[in-house]
Amino acid sequence: MSPPETTGPPPLRFGLIVIGDELLGGGRQDRHLAHFKALLQGRGLDLGWYWLLPDEPEVVTAHLRFSMACGGPVFVCGGIGATPDDHTRACAAAAAGVALSRHPQAAALIEGRFGPQAYPERIAMADLPEGSELIPNPVNRIPGFQLRDHHFLPGFPEMAWPMAQSVIEDRYPIAGEPLRALAVRIVGVPESRLIPLMRRLGPRFPEQKLFSLPHLGPPPHVLLGLRGRAGIETAFAALCEELAREGLAYEVSTAQ
Repeated sequence: MSPPETTGPPPLRFGLIVIGDELLGGGRQDRHLAHFKALLQGRGLDLGWYWLLPDEPEVVTAHLRFSMACGGPVFVCGGIGATPDDHTRACAAAAAGVALSRHPQAAALIEGRFGPQAYPERIAMADLPEGSELIPNPVNRIPGFQLRDHHFLPGFPEMAWPMAQSVIEDRYPIAGEPLRALAVRIVGVPESRLIPLMRRLGPRFPEQKLFSLPHLGPPPHVLLGLRGRAGIETAFAALCEELAREGLAYEVSTAQ
């Protein structure tokens, strides 16, 4: 048996947190997940996880505290405005264990944008966790902020997406080829029949992620495949060889 192919360190796995009762309640549909997944994968980066949270300070703070402790880059969309239901700035400070204080550069930007109308309410958007760095906003100049490898952006896609693009280009170099998926469709075979094969194949190609997706049909079938980057063709060829050795018929399919 040949040793597994080595391709260097794995790409960064990003987290995505989207905050908003209007999304959970169905008043709006979340568009961030699909966009961030495509944005990251196009640069050879991975979206590792995604949370959709309510506008509840205790929930947001607990999740941010957990993600900050885990490490890794995270995009957070929503809740950084000045209305009473915008809790993200205070929650980020509480999660990081720092004070919320007026950021002079953010205050100058908000004053430059609104003049006297910045007071008394809009200026609250300059109250950021201590140690924050600003993320420029090309749409209305009211910045987002960065803290503990978390990038806090507005909930509006029209603002959040160009800001995220800038963050990625500035901080995260292209990691390599994009994530790919290769799969086969196996009809009339229970998923349990494939478990021994998966157990044999997985350790041979640890850099590829093996998956099995059963479909009730019609006809009932299993989508069996791998997700990965360099070396995925070799692993997929080995998967097909294992299926042939087991006498299991299959057809190559596009993984979903």
